[in-house]
Amino acid sequence: MANDALHNSALQDFLIDAQVLLTKAEECLLHLQLIDNDPDACHCLNDTLATLVERAQALGLVEVASYSQHLQALLEPAQAQPALQGEALQALESCLTLLAWQLELIDPHTGRLSLDTEEQVQLLDTLATALSPQEALACDSCIETRHTCEHPAPSMAAPTSANATAFSSPTRGN
Repeated sequence: MANDALHNSALQDFLIDAQVLLTKAEECLLHLQLIDNDPDACHCLNDTLATLVERAQALGLVEVASYSQHLQALLEPAQAQPALQGEALQALESCLTLLAWQLELIDPHTGRLSLDTEEQVQLLDTLATALSPQEALACDSCIETRHTCEHPAPSMAAPTSANATAFSSPTRGN
């Protein structure tokens, strides 16, 4: 019983902290909308997502940790090139909106998130395409079946090993 209370307290603390981190990520996005690919905003966004991933993993919140980690893995290499602008920022905004919904829908007692992954796969793929059009992450078949794509679709170029690993392995270390 005490363990459940401790977990509930830790979960409530996480949900509060996650909202603060989400707000910080949204502020980074606003900064990037004003100044494309600003290194400070990119770094802040990456660090914010890394913190969210770490905290979610520590509590076993697999869905939030995995989605945030995929998002971070896509954005990390974008810091080194002029990729965070235009369509990529719109896609990032959609990804952060979904993350906000995920945080709202986490069961405050169990920590579970009962959502299918179709929308997150589509949004991450849209972001990947906007960042690097030849490196889409999910094929139509995997989007349709709501599975994480671990292979390139015949009409797409093969993803780089970093992106393929990041999308297919939610436990990749940073």
